[in-house]
Amino acid sequence: MMNIKSDCIEVFEQFSQFTSLKEFNTHMEMWLLEHKHDFSKGELVGLKRLVRFAAKFPGVCNAKIGTMLKAIHKEYNDNGISRSTFKRMILKAKDLGVITVYETERENGSQSSNLYVFNRFPVSEPPKEETMNHPKETTNLLKTEKDQKIKKRKEEPSELDYTYVSDRVPQPFVQLVKYFFPEAKTIEEFWRTAKITAYRNLWENDPDVILEVAIESFKQLIRKLKFNRNIKNPFAYFYGISDKKFCDRFYVKLFERFEMNDE
Repeated sequence: MMNIKSDCIEVFEQFSQFTSLKEFNTHMEMWLLEHKHDFSKGELVGLKRLVRFAAKFPGVCNAKIGTMLKAIHKEYNDNGISRSTFKRMILKAKDLGVITVYETERENGSQSSNLYVFNRFPVSEPPKEETMNHPKETTNLLKTEKDQKIKKRKEEPSELDYTYVSDRVPQPFVQLVKYFFPEAKTIEEFWRTAKITAYRNLWENDPDVILEVAIESFKQLIRKLKFNRNIKNPFAYFYGISDKKFCDRFYVKLFERFEMNDE
């Protein structure tokens, strides 16, 4: 096990999974779009503050909980959140895969504040493989045995077919995707990806456009898969296609508004 000295902050840079602050913020937008409702209002305040403290080395924070709580209290005129609320947020964020928590130690060997490492959102690309020896993951905030069982259940692949797809996924999309990817979980993942790219390009309030672009993007994905068997992550490719299509539509719509204003 490698021990991280809490007074060597430059060491933490190697834990960052992001190439820039902009990339980190983009992944956080996707995490919040997917899991915002899993947190209470107070927990969201704590999470957003943790994100802000992870700006120097994008996605990495070693600040003390007390320091972050003090900043929250100051921002909200002494109406901040409690330490227990902040810790509940950490537990939820870890269970959901948003962050990984590591222990650090001082020069004398005593435990210091934890290291919070934000993870990349899993849809756009496969998680990076770790190539270094990390310090042990903290067990102080977790009920290890229970969490391991929950994690195992989450990682087990779903065997439910398309007839079990959530009602939130439009049937035209289900009927198209099922011929190529019949599992309910996979169909829902493609739809979630389309919703994320719609949100990034300000189309989240237009369900007809989302459905249309999702179908167009999936058809293009299938065409690519037929001609290129080397695509390792169909979700990443689908993400790229749909993101570009929504972006193009946004600028077309913007251009049309400018034309109308000039008339």
